[in-house]
Amino acid sequence: MSVELKMAWRNIWRNPRRTLLTIAAIGFASLLLVFMLSFQLGCYETMINTSVKISTGHLQVQAKGYLEDKKMRLVIKDPDQVASVLEAIDQIDAYTFRANGFSLVSSDTRTYGVVVTGIDPEPEAAVSTIKSLVRKGRYLNADDTYAVLIGEHLSRNLKVDINDELTVLGQGRDGSIAAAVLTVTGIFDSGIDEFDRNIILMGLAGFQEVFSMGKSVHEAIITADSLRDVAMVQQEIQNHFSATGDKTLAVPDWMEIMPGLLQGIQMDLFSGIMMYIILIVVVAFSIFNTFLMAIFERTREFGVMMAIGTTPSRITKLVMFESIFMTLVGILLGILCGSLITLYFQKYGIFIAGTEDIFKEYGIPDRLYPRLSLISGTAGPLVVFLITFVSSVFPALKIRRLKPVDAMNTV
Repeated sequence: MSVELKMAWRNIWRNPRRTLLTIAAIGFASLLLVFMLSFQLGCYETMINTSVKISTGHLQVQAKGYLEDKKMRLVIKDPDQVASVLEAIDQIDAYTFRANGFSLVSSDTRTYGVVVTGIDPEPEAAVSTIKSLVRKGRYLNADDTYAVLIGEHLSRNLKVDINDELTVLGQGRDGSIAAAVLTVTGIFDSGIDEFDRNIILMGLAGFQEVFSMGKSVHEAIITADSLRDVAMVQQEIQNHFSATGDKTLAVPDWMEIMPGLLQGIQMDLFSGIMMYIILIVVVAFSIFNTFLMAIFERTREFGVMMAIGTTPSRITKLVMFESIFMTLVGILLGILCGSLITLYFQKYGIFIAGTEDIFKEYGIPDRLYPRLSLISGTAGPLVVFLITFVSSVFPALKIRRLKPVDAMNTV
């Protein structure tokens, strides 16, 4: 260890109270950044998983162009072949097939334009939370060919209730008229007004019959074991299609399917980052003041050192080492304490009193879980280190302008 490093470590403990306060300020800022960023990212993961499990899944397999232009003719012609691909990927938690058609739906008094979605009830329950969101009536059974689930908003708009009949009129895949009389068996409330107002769900077999789909479907809805596995699953499916030369199918993920959700997360993350920057700037001014006062107090000492031959650059290096030592100790303590706190709540969750009923209504867990990762554990403290280092440079550079005689005469 060089002489400067030994002297720097010794010097920072000449005034232990000031050193400990400085380290505590840096450590507390780092702790807050580790925990808050982990909590924010954990909430995003919960938000994404909750949203995708209402309707879209983490990713989908569909005909190319269907995402942009949802035409009836853009179908997956062989769902069994796609199913064999999905069965071979370990990171897939569950999948199901759906078909969609734009139709007019009428009650005795009103008519609205909706999207009729055909679902396979049993695998659908493993992919989405719709079954748990049924507030009135019951979920679809496997043999419910001409039964439907509708959203609460649509039920009010159409003025229908359980066991009432709806008339659906649309166009089949082959251009024929698609018409059926369907019975309402359940009413759901997803908390997403647009979804509850514009979607009705019926059995896939009944949909394929009414809309002349044959065995074709429009979407394979897939949920991965975790959000971190989505990119891997997407790549594996795409690799298989490339290997077999199938250029008719696309594999969009949730970010492509729900760009609005992604933009909302990005905006919230930006506002969070602005708050973190304000916190870091406050800490930086505290560090700047600490080092500036330390240099003023030690002006006579620096003058004596220069008088006996120590160069200003060497003294500057010594002071910079002191700032680095204090910053590193504070950051390491902050990362350690922040990680321990985050891991504790990552295991047991954070319960927010009074919100459990609201969360349960929309399928959100009653506890929120932060997620510690390499990014959340190091990004904030790294910025703290850079800002505090820069804030200590200016006071250290004042040493270069000192004159030994004037410095030794400083009171």
